[in-house]
Amino acid sequence: MPESAALPSVSREWHLLSRPVGWPKPEDFALVETPVPAPSEGEVLVRNEYLSVDPYMRGRMSAAKSYAAPFELGEAMQGGAIGEVIASNAEGIAVGDHLLHFLGWREYAVLDARNAVKVNPEVAPLSTYLGVLGMTGLTAYAGLLRTASFKEGDIVFVSGAAGAVGSQVGQIAKLKGAARVIGSAGSDEKVKLLVEEYGFDAAFNYKSGPVSEQLREAAPDGIDVYFDNVGGDHLEAAIGSLNQGGRIAVCGMISIYNNTEPAPGPRNLARLIQTRGRIEGFLVGDHYDLQSQFVQEVGPWVASGRLKYRETIVEGIENNLEAFLGVLRGDNTGKMIVKL
Repeated sequence: MPESAALPSVSREWHLLSRPVGWPKPEDFALVETPVPAPSEGEVLVRNEYLSVDPYMRGRMSAAKSYAAPFELGEAMQGGAIGEVIASNAEGIAVGDHLLHFLGWREYAVLDARNAVKVNPEVAPLSTYLGVLGMTGLTAYAGLLRTASFKEGDIVFVSGAAGAVGSQVGQIAKLKGAARVIGSAGSDEKVKLLVEEYGFDAAFNYKSGPVSEQLREAAPDGIDVYFDNVGGDHLEAAIGSLNQGGRIAVCGMISIYNNTEPAPGPRNLARLIQTRGRIEGFLVGDHYDLQSQFVQEVGPWVASGRLKYRETIVEGIENNLEAFLGVLRGDNTGKMIVKL
């Protein structure tokens, strides 16, 4: 292990000061300086290089019971991160190795080496392990293929389709033989991107008119699969266009994350009876058994350029909060990543 004199003594990290009501406000957070301890037995000290910001983090800012423990007030928040080991007290991990771990929102992290995964910067750019080849990509893969039981010839609709997960869902569906893939996004530029770069058959700007009407126009023969990142009027529209035996995989509902009142549910759930449709929520954490299959299949698509991805890079730990708020606003195209 390097001499402690060579190690940083102070790290900056983002703390949650109060639980946001509605949209998170800057005063709910603080960027603070904290001492960096030397790694104990079995631990490593990592200098973070890339941090992930994701919609699910909004849920962890609330004290409400959910699938992930809430962030603690007055303590560093957490999230996916890639960093370089600068001190190691763990067998099998050397200084200079790169690790994927979950102590993001900070410049330096001391962590148990068992809670990290080595990644190879020579196989793919480091940032991709937070996105297209990371949890984001596995979410798309598992949600489409397992939860939505995708099969060749399906007509697929994806909401939030220019986002990190949605763009991958649509492309995987095309690569696996979908008859038609439709996406919705929040700007004309993103709609153009979906069709021209990601190969969607049709796309529409949900701000340009009622989602149900635009979806019917884009999918005159109905849809077999809906991958839901948005909820609200998108979910209602998808149920309205669902074919017999259609499947809906609910990944996220970003349209309601900052609501202070319960959102009205879809008014047409009875259609699920007529269509024998199925709606099922899922969490990527339940599907890590697919990880090696996912990397084996998707890795070569990424390497060959058959599966395209975009990243929105924001620089500097001081901009971590703004990057997160940008995800909630839909500012990003593809995966939003903070580069330190």
